Amino acid sequence: MYKKTFDVRWSDLDANRHMANSAYQNFMSHTRMAFLMENDFGHREMSQFEMGPVIFNEQVFYFKEIMQGSPITVTCEVSGMSEDGSLFAFRHNFYDIKGKNLARGLMTGAWMNLKERRITALHPELFEKIKNFPKATDFVVLTKADTRSHGEFPVDLE
Repeated sequence: MYKKTFDVRWSDLDANRHMANSAYQNFMSHTRMAFLMENDFGHREMSQFEMGPVIFNEQVFYFKEIMQGSPITVTCEVSGMSEDGSLFAFRHNFYDIKGKNLARGLMTGAWMNLKERRITALHPELFEKIKNFPKATDFVVLTKADTRSHGEFPVDLE
């Protein structure tokens, strides 16, 4: 499991003086990208193959307030991936300095070909890297149906 420690900044707080919803997403994204970069799957590699991540959904479950004043640790685990590597899921946990779990974030997404602007299988060189990433103990193989398992579908205005 990958871990990154952060100080909660003034700008991470909301009007209630606890960590704002958007800050959770920012810390998850920062941790996820640091994990990818440390595994040779950063902006350089994505640019080389004209690939980029697209997020389908993110959920955050809040267990205890996070306040400014002491560092937090955010973890990152690969909790799912499709057989071709095009789909992915990550789990993030937020911990205080005593190791108490304060929040959990779940996200699913896919890799998009930036030239064609569509979801596609990873280039074989990138797939070789990502398929060997450490996986969560409850890792699952994702299918396209998993991207809509939440039951939400578009409803257009008439």
